[in-house]
Amino acid sequence: MSIHVALTHRTVYTYDRRVSLTPQVIRLRPAPHSRTRVLSYSLEISPKPHFINWQQDPNANWLARVVFPEKVDHFAVTVDLVADMAVYNPFDFFLEPDAERYPFTYPEDLAEELAPYRRPVAAGPGLSAFLATVSREPRRCVDFLVDLNARLQREIKYLVRLEPGVQPPEETLRLGSGSCRDTAWLLVAILRHLGLAARFVSGYLIQLTPDQKPLDGPAGPSADFTDLHAWTEVYLPGAGWVGLDPTSGLLAGEGHIPLAATPDTPSAAPVSGGVEPCETTFDFTMEVRRLHETPRVTKPYTEAQWQAILDLGHAVDRRLTDGDTRLTMGGEPTFVSVDDMDGPEWNTEAVGPTKERLATVLLHRLKDRFAPGGLMLFGQGKWYPGEPLPRWAHHLYWRTDGVPLVQDPEVLGDPAQPGAHAIDAAGAFMTALAETLAVDPVAVQPAFEDPWQMMAEERRLPINLEPGDERLKDPLARARLARALERGLETPVGYVLPVQRWNSPAHAPRWLTEIWQFRQGRCYLIPGDSVMGLRLPLESLPHLSATQYPFLFPVDPFVPRGPLPPLPAPRLQRRLPADHARAQAAKSPAEQAQAEQTSLPDQEPLAAAAGRGVVRTAVCGEIRQGRLHVFLPPAEALEDYIELVEAVEATARRLGVQVILEGYPPPHDPRVNVLKVTPDPGVIEVNVHPAGSWDELVHITETLYDEARHVRLGTEKFMIDGRHVGTGGGNHLVVGGATPADSPFLRRPDLLGSLIRFWQGHPALSYLFSGLFIGPTSQAPRLDEARDETLYDVALALDLLPTRAQAEAGGVAPWVVDRILRDLLIDVTGNTHRTEISIDKLYSPDRAGRPPGAWSSSAASRCRRMRA
Repeated sequence: MSIHVALTHRTVYTYDRRVSLTPQVIRLRPAPHSRTRVLSYSLEISPKPHFINWQQDPNANWLARVVFPEKVDHFAVTVDLVADMAVYNPFDFFLEPDAERYPFTYPEDLAEELAPYRRPVAAGPGLSAFLATVSREPRRCVDFLVDLNARLQREIKYLVRLEPGVQPPEETLRLGSGSCRDTAWLLVAILRHLGLAARFVSGYLIQLTPDQKPLDGPAGPSADFTDLHAWTEVYLPGAGWVGLDPTSGLLAGEGHIPLAATPDTPSAAPVSGGVEPCETTFDFTMEVRRLHETPRVTKPYTEAQWQAILDLGHAVDRRLTDGDTRLTMGGEPTFVSVDDMDGPEWNTEAVGPTKERLATVLLHRLKDRFAPGGLMLFGQGKWYPGEPLPRWAHHLYWRTDGVPLVQDPEVLGDPAQPGAHAIDAAGAFMTALAETLAVDPVAVQPAFEDPWQMMAEERRLPINLEPGDERLKDPLARARLARALERGLETPVGYVLPVQRWNSPAHAPRWLTEIWQFRQGRCYLIPGDSVMGLRLPLESLPHLSATQYPFLFPVDPFVPRGPLPPLPAPRLQRRLPADHARAQAAKSPAEQAQAEQTSLPDQEPLAAAAGRGVVRTAVCGEIRQGRLHVFLPPAEALEDYIELVEAVEATARRLGVQVILEGYPPPHDPRVNVLKVTPDPGVIEVNVHPAGSWDELVHITETLYDEARHVRLGTEKFMIDGRHVGTGGGNHLVVGGATPADSPFLRRPDLLGSLIRFWQGHPALSYLFSGLFIGPTSQAPRLDEARDETLYDVALALDLLPTRAQAEAGGVAPWVVDRILRDLLIDVTGNTHRTEISIDKLYSPDRAGRPPGAWSSSAASRCRRMRA
């Protein structure tokens, strides 16, 4: 990733008459030690005739010695060069062990070679006073130099000074201001008095407008800019000469192109020489322009290229619409911290100290952009082998019809902010929620940690260690035991309200509850670290036969769904009896008789009327760090889940409290969009909602990346040598349909077969989107990078897919694609997820409707593509 720029520097001296010039020495050729690669260089001298000889001075700087045999009326120097502005890491060096900490001493032979650069500059009272404030306490040498360089940037005001020459350090300190050359010479003087070899550098400074305005610090130039500049270089054993720019307070980077580096300032002048007495007019121009730019994350395309892409996207949209494709596209972009790229959580670890906080901030910002009335759900994610706990997963849900899921966002708390609630607040909230749902508040009961389990763990402790002692082997068990003992075993963890929706055809839909009874007389939670809603002792409840058990039956994903009820609305159980009566009246006598036979299992009519029934799901209220967390149970239908959220919101508004929603997500339903933010090793992954058009996809992508940047999350990482690499995530593209019935890959399985064949027959597509690694152990191995027989097996399987004629004739089962290809589109370990084209989220009858499968019916295949 680089930018090629052309720099033109023209200097003209015009005389009032023809004069004689002594030999002119020109120091305007990039020095040999320049880290910025110079692709071409030319020096043009006028007038002619003249003689030019190239040489190097004692400091290895390039000099052009120009002799004019005749008198001249002007002297012009024009420099043209092309530089490769590839970003490099200025800290990409190692120090010798003896020089890693300041102060250090140069080896004797090296000290002799560096003698001209260690010769002290005369120190007056001002410089002496400054040096007295510099600590000589041992510290990391790099940190010492960075802090000293930044201090000069803060204390010396930069100004443009047109007078010739360089100010003495004493003058610069007295004025507290100076040009770049004044501050650079001051830093040279300071470093030499501190025992370090330093030299003065003059050169070109190229500053390009940033692709994006920085989030903090100066905004940078408003236009590409170049000028002559001066800075300092210090010699560090093991690293060599390291550039320090006290004008900016930064280390020299790719924009610093040295022309001359010398022990003293006069020998670094760009042009030196004599002229006989005359009137002289001086003029100069400097210009920089971009010649070539490679695509990069912050500016992947030119404006013309991007407009062409937009036009192409619209053209593809029209073709997809004309063909009744009904294609949707989502994605799973990944992000890393821009402030801590070297931390374990941004390289190898899935969770870490800052990742969840940044993810929560990002979720709030995306909510403001995508779903102002959306529902934020803070839940539990996947649990991978070797990890002590399941990962967290944060969700954002909003209705596709634009109606808010949450009427009053103020009732939703922030899990990053501590609260002030006591445990009694959870009990009061659950009792009020029971009243809102029109169920018996008597069913609310406290839940406790199991005292026998806690005492058993405490008994196993060493006699000389307390539960919170850091020397205990298991930090999770130590923290869990310490929390329980600190809270007290007689203090509830939270409160439970058993509640479940009853949608019997014979009765108006309503919420039911049950007074849970336990052999021990109390609700003792299963030991663990998860939220209490996932630790309920359901197996300790009275046994039920299979015919009595209140199973949750998810709605068939192929059933057409009508519009959701508008909001705000009265409670659903208070709204539906009339609708239910009308529906019953419309039924035939036989249908009514069959409905009457379907009633609450083993429940008396009076109990049903009182909202009692057999219930095996519950809403839980828990106080953690002073915050009120409400755990939502699973529900069969989206309408039921929305009603439960309404009840929680209404209760929180009535009590004047904020709640944090967690627990089970709503059942998958195309009438709501979902966006997920989850952790993965080294990255934060955002599963965006599917887009049904090109314009929608562009809006989602631009919004997500803009908000992530403002949270200080980026998509760039750099290797230690400065090479740019991807974030390390999969960067999947997810394509499918809004519903299983709309998915083009289920309606036309031959399309998926065509895609697999085309991708396999064009390997360039695979390697175009690959990262640093390819092959069977990479993020997305090709079919021919797995087992040798895979291609043969896949070819046989593709021949079994229904043809276009069969699909258009109807009768193709939606699970056929899954059953034919699931065990073939895999990597060498059999993983369906780590493969170039994955169908692990395609519709499958044994997974349809499961709560984690929010994308299972809307995604048909996934192409893993590393971001270019």
